Amino acid sequence: MKFVAGRRQLLKAALVPAAAAGAIPLRFVRDAAAAPAPAAPARVYFTDAEFAWVEAAVARLIPNDALGPGAKEADVAVFIDHQLAGPYGRAETWYMQGPWKQGTPQQGYQLKLSPAQLYRTAIADVDASSKTANGGKTFAALDAATQDAMLHALEDGKLDLPNASAKDFFTILLQNTTEGFLADPMYHGNRDFAGWKLIGFPGPRYNYVDEIEQHGKRFTLPPVGLLGRDGTRTKDA
Repeated sequence: MKFVAGRRQLLKAALVPAAAAGAIPLRFVRDAAAAPAPAAPARVYFTDAEFAWVEAAVARLIPNDALGPGAKEADVAVFIDHQLAGPYGRAETWYMQGPWKQGTPQQGYQLKLSPAQLYRTAIADVDASSKTANGGKTFAALDAATQDAMLHALEDGKLDLPNASAKDFFTILLQNTTEGFLADPMYHGNRDFAGWKLIGFPGPRYNYVDEIEQHGKRFTLPPVGLLGRDGTRTKDA
């Protein structure tokens, strides 16, 4: 699927099996050292510049529009930051030994870089390219149209990154953005259930006994996360 800055296209892509996308889906890891809170938790991996880059990128992949908040408002960059600081970012459960050869899309992730290393390396390369082409401006400082053009170039493998694979980076960035927008809020993304409200998912309620026989009626109860109605606590769920 070609990247188009719009949530409908992104959500369609989310339905494609991860194997077809050529990336390994992460296993959501809740950071035990920083319990979820109404305010976004402190960053644990990205530098300020890297976080600004990711926020800008996810804001173009799932922009806010008439349908509701986008990935930036849903704290997707925070979600990615915390996942990269954990086992997923370190590729702890992946085989990461050589040899490293150019694989096919069907073979999935074939890089020697862990996801965390890939983000750090690719972001630096993209910003270097942006500064060269745009008068010293980083990706985060560009206008939306120019950001979209750079994301398209990443997707098509046409942006020359000296130290990372452009297409592989875009694939994992798009996948992680989708995951952060649709994961349970306990993992630091999907703030205020933005993703679930968009697709009409009510969340993992403990039962639906009262609703089972209400055929054809609209389900009006608010979404509930694993930690409660605001996604951050266990009571009142």
